[in-house]
Amino acid sequence: MKIVIADDHAIVRSGFAMILNFQPDMEVVGTAADGIEAYTMVAKHQPDILLMDLSMPPGESGLIATGKIKDDYPDTRILILTMHDDEEYLFHVLRNGASGYVLKNAPDEELLLAIRTIHEGGTYIHPKLATSLVREFVKNDTSAGSEDVYELLSRRELEILPLIAKGYGNKEIAEKLFISVKTVEAHKAKIMEKLNLKSRPELVEYALKKKILDF
Repeated sequence: MKIVIADDHAIVRSGFAMILNFQPDMEVVGTAADGIEAYTMVAKHQPDILLMDLSMPPGESGLIATGKIKDDYPDTRILILTMHDDEEYLFHVLRNGASGYVLKNAPDEELLLAIRTIHEGGTYIHPKLATSLVREFVKNDTSAGSEDVYELLSRRELEILPLIAKGYGNKEIAEKLFISVKTVEAHKAKIMEKLNLKSRPELVEYALKKKILDF
């Protein structure tokens, strides 16, 4: 199977590549340092598997890139790598189209198992979080209509929200995302309206609570 590795640390990319290339059924065909490069590598190589770090500052995060890649290249299965053993991260990446989630400190055998599992069409969830996932699905099933406001945000709004919270101005955000200042202003107004927020401090507090600033 062909694999692309996306991680902002070169030494991590090299380490994973060595492990995977040693396997008779795996070949690393490309690497990337952020979400934008990951998208480019997937477009170029059409890999079977994308091994994606969730947090890749200052480039595009794995969460945002996962949604884009899944939309445009649905045949590429995405396995998220992260240090966060937090169920909220798990739910967001699965909603965005990832096929699995494994912790960076997991043993090599678990990583290889996860890759082979999703390549065969399955979903791999770190065992520590499987119970939380089941509990969340049961909760959602019994409380239909209690929608998390976070899910109301569009993908573009999810890109803009952390930038606002980090203190970037409208012009800086526009330059980073290659959109107009007016578009940023419009999205900013929509975010504040959807989340029922009145000020930047409230927005920052919300971003910290949802751990959006960690992406």
